[in-house]
Formats: sequence, C-alpha cells, structure tokens
Amino acid sequence: MAETHDVVIIGAGAAGLMCGRVAGRRGRSVVILEHAKRPAEKIRISGGGRCNFTNMHATPAAFLSNNRHFCKSAFTRYTQDDFVELVTRHQIAFHEKKLGQLFCDDSAQQIIDMLLAECRDAGAELRLNTAVEAVAATADGYRLQTAGGDINCHALVVATGGLSIPKIGATRFGYDIAAQFGLQVTAVKPALVPLTFQDGFLARCRALSGLSVDAEIRYGKTVFREGLLFTHRGLSGPSILQISSYWDTGDALEINLLPDIDCRAWLISRKAETPRQDVLTALADNLPRRLAADILDELGLSGRLADLPNAALTQLGNRVNRWQVSPNGTEGYRTAEVTLGGVDVDQLSSKTMEAKNQPGLYFIGEVVDVTGHLGGYNFQWAWSSGFVAGEAV
Repeated sequence: MAETHDVVIIGAGAAGLMCGRVAGRRGRSVVILEHAKRPAEKIRISGGGRCNFTNMHATPAAFLSNNRHFCKSAFTRYTQDDFVELVTRHQIAFHEKKLGQLFCDDSAQQIIDMLLAECRDAGAELRLNTAVEAVAATADGYRLQTAGGDINCHALVVATGGLSIPKIGATRFGYDIAAQFGLQVTAVKPALVPLTFQDGFLARCRALSGLSVDAEIRYGKTVFREGLLFTHRGLSGPSILQISSYWDTGDALEINLLPDIDCRAWLISRKAETPRQDVLTALADNLPRRLAADILDELGLSGRLADLPNAALTQLGNRVNRWQVSPNGTEGYRTAEVTLGGVDVDQLSSKTMEAKNQPGLYFIGEVVDVTGHLGGYNFQWAWSSGFVAGEAV
C-alpha cells in the first residue's frame, strides 16, 4: 500500500525547506524528498561558504521575469525583514557586507541547520537519497513513484531548482514535470555567470588575471556599477555577473573603467599641468599600473603627455570610459549562480504559486521564471515563494 500525506515537496533546497516548515506548522502532513545525500547544497556553497541569505533592498525591481509584477504578492507577504527575524531568533550572527547584502558571520551551515530544525519542529519529514522516478495525477491529488515505494499526496510542490551548478545535482526534472502537466517553460539560460571571449581578447585578460577595479557596465539601458575582475578565462566580478543576466549572445557591452572621472578631460588637464609626465605614470594614478600599461600598449601610445596630441588623449579617454567588449559566450551552467527563465509565471497564481490549470500542483524557487540580481535576492525569492506556497498547500 502506498503511503499518503497532505503535502509532498520535491527538493530540499531553500524554497523547499521554507515551504515544508510553513506547511508543517499549519498541521499538514509533509514529506520533503531530496535526491541528493545532503540537503540545501546551494545554501552550503553560497557566499563563499557564509551564505548571502537575503538583501535588505529586495524589491520586485531587482528581478527579471516575463511578468515583473508577479513576485510582488509573495514579497509583500514574506519580506526580508521576516527572514532576518527568523535568523535573529535562532541567534545566528550576521553582517551587511555591502549594498544591503547580509551574510552569516560564521557559516552557511547555520542557515541550513536553522531550516532543518524548523522543519523538524513543524513535523515536516525530510528524506534524503530519494529520487522521484515518476509523477501522476490521481482523483484526489498525485502519486509519486520512488525507489522506496509510492507516495500519494493531496498537494505536490516542485522546488527542484534550475540547471545551474550541475555538480551539486541540478537537473531538468522540475521543467519536465511542468511540461507533463501542460505548463509552459520559458527559454532558460545561465545567469549571474562569467563571460568568455575570443582568443585575442582572452590573452589580454590572462595577462591581467587577478586585477580588480570598480567599473560601470552598460548593456542597452541596463547599468551596473560594482567590481570587475580579470581572470584567465575572461571577465568576471559582480558587475559582469549582474549584466550577464541581461546580455544576449552577439551583442557588445560598454565598460567604464573610471566611472567617477571624465578620463579625456582629466588627461588634457594633466597635460597642461605636468606636460613632462609620462602618460603611463599619469594613467596609473587612477588605474592599476598593469591595466594602464595594457591599454596604452593596445592603443600604441607611449611617451610624455606633452608629446601626445589631444586627439590621442581623447582616444585614450574613450578607451577608458567607453570600452567596447564583445563576449562570445558565458562559462555556462557549470559556474552560473542561477538559471534565468523557468516555469511561466502567467500560468501560476501569484498568491499561492499553484498552477492555474492543475489544482494542487505548485512551483516555487528557482524553477520559476523569477530571477534576481546578485546579492541575496534569489534566496529572498526562495523564502518568499516557499512561504506563500506553504500557507496554501
């Protein structure tokens, strides 16, 4: 005989565990199934092991979706302040790193332990190493086939995540369930991911590997200003990861390496003040010397400022303030922090996360077409969407 529960949640990540604790506290019989041997692997590795668990500035404006308004209801009902209250209640020390990003002082494991304790206290059962092999609708809910036997439930919550970081077990299973029950899945792609380049440009990046500068990166009307990192694989750092969610293959990006300085005007002014100064020495006053030397080498410029015509200084200023780069791709899901796209939000209730065409079927977290900026936003979506589904199942 198959066992029966009120709620089965597939996936013991951030969204699934939040949903489990909330549903369990409502007195629902809850089982959380996780195919991996450990829960919440993405929490464990996030934020350099300290988990950037939310952002104090989380608003719908920081999220991408085919329907930018969809996430408003969930964020209104469970806010970053609500999650901070939970963290504080569990006496987990944390700090704001920058731009509203909150990290554990100690370890991401504290967030995992908190969620597991909350689930245990709520009576939500977690089963690890339990892969779901098939799902079918029944007269009063769903039947799941697992290696450990069949499980019936009245409500099924899909919290399987996206395709990012396959080494920790990411799969297409959530999208497959959506398709099985007639829900559309938008195009998906790696997001918050380093960009890659052709060999010539890549060679320059490798020579500058390890250098980091504050930069402003523009793609169309979208602009981010954060750190830019040169690596042996191309360009990375927060500003690149942010813009990668917007960038389309084949398009160019514009990078301002000195966002607070009009480099052309500054160079011409410096030429008037100290004409005998070497252009490399001048440029290295505001940029790392290795980067300044690389830019000058690329443009074929050298010598004293006095010996360089203003047209050359204008060219140099434009290279610094409006550097055009053309990525040829991304590092892919292997290093992507999240997956852009997912289950089409127009087919879900924004208040409950339930499929409009399939009663009792819910989708939460990264598997849904709601993708946040870098900096704790995607965890907040997991907490908020998990909460509202937990209140509804």
